[in-house]
Amino acid sequence: MSRQRRISAVNGVSSGPGVCAICGRESRGFGFCLRLQRAQFPSYKFCSRRCLDIGADLATRNYGMIDKTAREAQAISDARQDFAEALSELGLMAPFFDRTAAEIDQLIEAAVTGYIDSMQAQGARPERDGRLPEYPIPF
Repeated sequence: MSRQRRISAVNGVSSGPGVCAICGRESRGFGFCLRLQRAQFPSYKFCSRRCLDIGADLATRNYGMIDKTAREAQAISDARQDFAEALSELGLMAPFFDRTAAEIDQLIEAAVTGYIDSMQAQGARPERDGRLPEYPIPF
């Protein structure tokens, strides 16, 4: 699930806990909607006062929207080198050689988002006992 879709899911009305629009952790009762106009602007949930302050500042500067921050964009860009090294070690670099930076960033963001979504889903369930999952891996 992309960050934008995850944020959109947070905007909906739900009876259960949501996820923090900044860090992706479980929200804990902090919320923000620009000018308190829920019909006009999206609502966001946050895990802490710190994330609330960051989110409120971002939303205020961006007309109610919280998009990828400069730090998030830089972190994805910085991960390209590690991604390239992993591809090389696995002998998979050739198919990715002619890809654009935006395409590589999309792959990195998909992997990071999938990881975060899985951690959040696991956090909502009791701790596993250390055994491998019993469901098939999709590839």
